[in-house]
Amino acid sequence: MRFLLNWLVTSIAIAVAAALVPGIVPFGPVDAWLAFAFAGLFLGIVDSLIKPVLSLLSLPLTIVTFGIFQLVVNALMLSLAGWLSLNLLGAGIAIASFGSAFAGAIVVSITCTILGFITRD
Repeated sequence: MRFLLNWLVTSIAIAVAAALVPGIVPFGPVDAWLAFAFAGLFLGIVDSLIKPVLSLLSLPLTIVTFGIFQLVVNALMLSLAGWLSLNLLGAGIAIASFGSAFAGAIVVSITCTILGFITRD
């Protein structure tokens, strides 16, 4: 049940990012809400499988930059999730540039944090 709630929260956060950040748009032959759901699913998978490895590998750079490099890692994970959803399912989010991914990752992180406090047990 927790997985479904996290998936819903992540999908809503991606929808908020698409509404606020130019360069992030739903893409594919499905409704926008389904594109956000696909991207949210892949973001959850990427965050649980790939992000810990990438965070560990980038730990020295993250320490040197006082944690700011973690925002770059989040942007890469959002870009990867969008790419995977588009190429594996044919629908998801299209991200125009790294700047859009960076701003989108910040919006997704803030929105997930706020919604996480609301949905907390």
